[in-house]
Amino acid sequence: MGPLDLIKLTPLMAITSGRPEIRLGLVDGPVAMNHPDLSSEHIREIAGNSGGACARANSTACAHGTFVAGILCAKRSSVAPAICPDCTLLVRPIFAETPSGSEQIPSAKPQELATAIIKCVEAGARVINLSLALAQPSTKGERELEEALDHAARRGVIAVAAAGNQRSP
Repeated sequence: MGPLDLIKLTPLMAITSGRPEIRLGLVDGPVAMNHPDLSSEHIREIAGNSGGACARANSTACAHGTFVAGILCAKRSSVAPAICPDCTLLVRPIFAETPSGSEQIPSAKPQELATAIIKCVEAGARVINLSLALAQPSTKGERELEEALDHAARRGVIAVAAAGNQRSP
């Protein structure tokens, strides 16, 4: 019995690998588009402060963005088969790339996250993956973020947020 059997994903993954018309937003770090296990034909970049592809393969932001992209759209033949490799992944990075080891956990301001959510919704995302931590919370930024999430909800977009990304000092 393999790991996917233990969590009962094998039967579901046998039914479908997704469809290209289903778009998923990835608000994270940039993605190593040339990674051999990614189904890059289904990855699209959404313009932001930087491109969706990694400029520094050794950055924590690139590693994290690529890892999460792999969970969603790695080839089914890879060591870690993805949930929906045939869906279209919309990459909207918000983390700056700096060399690994010289940075803290990648983070973003609430305003940057709000803009990224809006851009993913406008690009047709039905689900937006948010695996990140916010830096410098502010009342203004929180209001913009709440408005962006409300906008996504009104459009029927599901926001999936990871918990526990902050480390204690």
